Amino acid sequence: MRIIRGKYGRRRFDVPTNITARPTTDFARENIFNVIENITDIEGARCLDLFAGTGAVSFEFLSRDAASVTSVEKSPIQGRFIEKVARELGDSNIRLLRADAVRYIRDAVTPFDIIFADPPYNMEGFADIPAAVLSSRLIKPGSVFIMEHSKAYDFSSLPHFDHHRAYGSVNFSIFVVPSEVDSASELAGENEKNTAE
Repeated sequence: MRIIRGKYGRRRFDVPTNITARPTTDFARENIFNVIENITDIEGARCLDLFAGTGAVSFEFLSRDAASVTSVEKSPIQGRFIEKVARELGDSNIRLLRADAVRYIRDAVTPFDIIFADPPYNMEGFADIPAAVLSSRLIKPGSVFIMEHSKAYDFSSLPHFDHHRAYGSVNFSIFVVPSEVDSASELAGENEKNTAE
């Protein structure tokens, strides 16, 4: 596993052969992080990595100076690897939750600035994950949510859908929740338009 950019850029870690996660490819990860950085600031952000797997996305957030990263991963093997890498980096801004991500989405009460979800493609209920996140308390005004998926899915009809990106066989749906300022500006614009008419 390679951290692509930031203060830990080019650091490599040997992933145990018994890990069952399907890590996001370096090519796809580099490109989607470029997209995220064009939408919002990672530096100082509170980030959530659902179905964290090897933690590659979590460590990319850390490397780019996120204020904190919460990684949700129920597999003990993957969890131990995330803890090992965090120890080697000496970074205490990562918090590993050994929990079921679906249950965490349902029960969570703390919102995040950036949320990344990469469930196993063959997971039962995969198609329900984006709607569950968007209707949960993980989301607040200004949140950015990225869902990784195969080309078999189209989430463009969901609220706050912004756009779709594909890098090889890896697809991302990006959702951007308007900030309170944006929402107020849009409302003012609508009111002016209605008055003019």
